[in-house]
Amino acid sequence: MTQRLILASNNAGKLKEFSEILGPIGFTLHAQGEFNVPEADEPFATFVENALEKARHAARLTGLPALADDSGVCVNAFGGAPGVWSARFAGEPKSDARNNEKMIADLAAHADKSAYYYCVLVYVRHADDPQPVIADGRWNGEITPLARGSNGFGYDPHFYIPALGKCVAELTPAEKNVLSHRGQALRALVEKLK
Repeated sequence: MTQRLILASNNAGKLKEFSEILGPIGFTLHAQGEFNVPEADEPFATFVENALEKARHAARLTGLPALADDSGVCVNAFGGAPGVWSARFAGEPKSDARNNEKMIADLAAHADKSAYYYCVLVYVRHADDPQPVIADGRWNGEITPLARGSNGFGYDPHFYIPALGKCVAELTPAEKNVLSHRGQALRALVEKLK
């Protein structure tokens, strides 16, 4: 028997990625848009609070269990910024190109180019679940000024993985899913849900 689960996102890539991993353990995922759930506000300064807000919002409006993620890039020279504001680092409207331009320009004066992608996943059984299941993942790398690769999105063309000698945008989607912060968090969540 499968259990319906709302993904607190309308991102088709996330829906596919999460379905491939959660499907075999008994979940059928649905994007929140299928239930006319609008995007939740993300007013908090931490990944976990934003993910919890998104999961509770989707569960509240659908009456079904929900899964949400919040993720971003954290640059050590910036004290962990842009962090939860990664998608809007260069302001509104959201723009990957402008975010990357700002990142490269702001980091130029710093010798330390190290950074990491971070992801938190939150699963709630219902909107008021007092024991949400929380998992996270971290993927270390560094920011490079030269964009490389055409896969991925966001900061992927500038997020270099020294151990691989590649930027994330040079990886296949399958390679990224195995190695990424989101992939790590999803595997940790599956272990907790089992």
